[in-house]
Amino acid sequence: MGVLSSLRDERLVFFGLGLATVGFIGMMRLILEHYRDEVEIKPRSPKTQYITQATEDALDLHTLNSLLDHYNPTIRDTATRIVVGRAVNDADTIRYLLIGITRPNYDEREKCLRALVFAVEERESMHEPLKALNTPKAYAAIVRCLELCLADKERGNLNDLLWDEYHLRDVNERRCIMLVQQLINAYGAKMLVAANFIERWLVKQDWGDGDEERQRNFSTYISRRKNRLSDVCSALTAFKEGRKALRQNKLLGKGRSRPRDGPDNGGIKVILEISMSNEDENGEIQQENFQTELVPRIMDQSDEEQRRRRRHREAIVLNDGTHSLGRGDIIEREHDSHA
Repeated sequence: MGVLSSLRDERLVFFGLGLATVGFIGMMRLILEHYRDEVEIKPRSPKTQYITQATEDALDLHTLNSLLDHYNPTIRDTATRIVVGRAVNDADTIRYLLIGITRPNYDEREKCLRALVFAVEERESMHEPLKALNTPKAYAAIVRCLELCLADKERGNLNDLLWDEYHLRDVNERRCIMLVQQLINAYGAKMLVAANFIERWLVKQDWGDGDEERQRNFSTYISRRKNRLSDVCSALTAFKEGRKALRQNKLLGKGRSRPRDGPDNGGIKVILEISMSNEDENGEIQQENFQTELVPRIMDQSDEEQRRRRRHREAIVLNDGTHSLGRGDIIEREHDSHA
C-alpha cells in the first residue's frame, strides 16, 4: 500500500519524468558530439620541405629566370641566392665577369662590375666569396678597370682639406675601390702591389705638381679623409713592398715609414695669444701680449716623452679677484730633471 501510494503521488511522478528527460538529453548530446568528431574532415598539415643541392642543380636557367620575377619575395630571394651561389662557384662565370670589366665600353663594364660586386657580397651563398677574386688575374682585371675609369670622369683635385671627393667619383671606380678594400682586409696588399695598382692608377690621381706637394697631399689624404680610398692607401703604407712602391712613385718621402700629422703634411697650426696685465713700481698698469705657435706633434713623441711634457706643464694660478692677472699669480711646479 505504501509503494502504491507513493506511485500515485504526482510530485514523485513529475520528478521522475524530469530526471529521465535530463538524462536523455545529456546522452543524446554526448552521442551527437561523438558523431560530429568522427565525421569531421581535418585539414592536413603541410610537410616541411627543404631545397637540397640536387634540387638546386636541377633548376635550369629558364626556371630560375621565372623565379626571379615571382611575386613572392621569399621565392625571389631563394632564386637570387641560387644564382649568386652558382656564379661564385663557377670559374667560367667569374672569368667572364672579369673579362667584362676590362672592356672599353662603359655600359658593358658597368653591367659586369655590378654583377661581380653583387656576387661577392652574398655572404650566405659561400663562406668566403672573395676567395674567387684572390688571384693575380682578378687583381689585374680590377686595376685595368680602374685605368679605364680614369677617362670616364674628370679627376678632382685632392689638396682640399675640407672636402672629400670620394662620393663624387664614378660609380664603377667606387665599386672597384670597394673590391680592393675588401680584398686587402681579407688577404693583405701583396697581390695588389704586384698588380701595379700604385703605378697604373694611384699615382695618376691629381696629387699635385711637384714631388713635395704630391707627398704632402698624399699624407694629408690619409690622415684627414675617412673613405675607402684612404683605407687602401693606409694599408699600402703599412706594407713593406707598398711603401717601397710609393717611394719609387714619389708619393712617400724617403726615410719615412708612414705619413704623419705635422707641419710638413698639412698639420694644423694653432696660434695662442696670451694677454696679461701687471702693475709696475709706480702703480701703472702695463699690458703684455705673448704669442706662441702650438703645433700638434703627438705622433712624433713616445709615451714617456708625452708624460714628461705634461708633467712639466703643470701650473697653478692663484688670484682672489682683487687685481688683474699677472705673472706673479702663476706658480709653476718644479721637477727634478733627473726624476
